[in-house]
Amino acid sequence: MTEARTKINQYLTSLKMNNLKNQLDVILIEAEKEQISYQDFFLQAVEYEFNARQDKALNRRLKQSNLDISKTIENFDFSFQPSISKKMVKQILAFEWLEQAFNLIFLGPPGVGKSHLATAIGLKAIDAGYKVIFISMEDLIFNLKTKNAINKSLRTIKRLKKANLIIIDEIGYLPVTRDESNSFFKLISDFYEQNSLIITSNLGFSRWAEVMGDQVITTAILDRLMHHSEIFNLDGKSYRLENKDNIFKE
Repeated sequence: MTEARTKINQYLTSLKMNNLKNQLDVILIEAEKEQISYQDFFLQAVEYEFNARQDKALNRRLKQSNLDISKTIENFDFSFQPSISKKMVKQILAFEWLEQAFNLIFLGPPGVGKSHLATAIGLKAIDAGYKVIFISMEDLIFNLKTKNAINKSLRTIKRLKKANLIIIDEIGYLPVTRDESNSFFKLISDFYEQNSLIITSNLGFSRWAEVMGDQVITTAILDRLMHHSEIFNLDGKSYRLENKDNIFKE
């Protein structure tokens, strides 16, 4: 290794440009082969480092999100769920609502695609550079209850508050106590006009008090959730049950 190359490696290490350092031989060989200009060589080198860092950041955001990567927009069955169109989803994926800390709320019975749609939007948000976290209501309540006793729960709550988009799935499946509802309200208040939320629920708003255990707290929660929000009512048959029926018919 030449003295110049040794110094280049030292500088790249000091600048924490290890992606470029590890790929530099390949880039140099290709540049010499193609006889590209100094400017194009430099562009190619910094582009490689930039793209490698972007890929690592994307993978890190994806890993931290808890999202199911199989539930994409591309494999969402719009023909089965006509309550929302591709045009509406395209508008959602412009993410103007996310920039303004607005919320999306998907309501409907089990199996109509609420969680799939929420997850798919979350995946696209990650691709666009946003920090996203998916959490079920059951897990969220557990973390809120134990954040003062379990460090992992406290870290989860802190991560939620730092995310651009929080997806809270399955509100309404399990009842919560009044104290749990109060903790949930405090968290929603922290998110208010600071973070965007996607909420999925199998219950209409008129029935939320049944699972929250307190009408006053429920009203306060809904007041903050709905102030800046777009509400989607998804209906129809359960996709899972429909596919199950098809299996048995074959």
